[in-house]
Amino acid sequence: MLFGTAGKVQWLVVCLGNIGERYDNTRHNIGFEVADELAERKQIPLQKLKHRALVNTALLGGEKVLLMKPVTYMNLSGEAAADAARFYQIPPRRVLVVCDDVALVPGKIRIRTGGSAGGHNGLKNLIQQLGTDQFPRVRIGVGQKPHPDYDMADWVLGHFQGEDRKTMDEAVKRAADAVECLLAEGPDRAMNQFN
Repeated sequence: MLFGTAGKVQWLVVCLGNIGERYDNTRHNIGFEVADELAERKQIPLQKLKHRALVNTALLGGEKVLLMKPVTYMNLSGEAAADAARFYQIPPRRVLVVCDDVALVPGKIRIRTGGSAGGHNGLKNLIQQLGTDQFPRVRIGVGQKPHPDYDMADWVLGHFQGEDRKTMDEAVKRAADAVECLLAEGPDRAMNQFN
């Protein structure tokens, strides 16, 4: 259940993915898995549709946040985030984005306070919609495509198998820890601990 008023939410935690069963357990949906982990820890369902996202408010790292899983599909994720940011009057530096990263080995966590999209369409849309690339992000490595001719869309929409799935289960827990650490202790401490 949502609680409080618009002025009380201090952060948005925007976890990227694609809505629908066919995208479950895919590389591109690792952000959604982190949202589910955080929601489970706080025993709050992410089922209320608001700001074009499944949302709920939670206390994470001592901060009141709106936890979001945009239902816009990956390439339009910024629309949901920007709508919520306007509503709650949250500046981009308090919009924490959680997403996959094909440039990192599976399971590696990288925290940044800003920077380019690095070819990630969800991040591109967020940068466009927020009007800046200066927002924090927790990126989770899903590995590079197996060879240059392999289609990137097929790769990021591919499913985790075997050992990769075990690695990603651990990475989801560590990424959720990283989100809570960043919110509680700031990005520098989180980067030192998780990068």
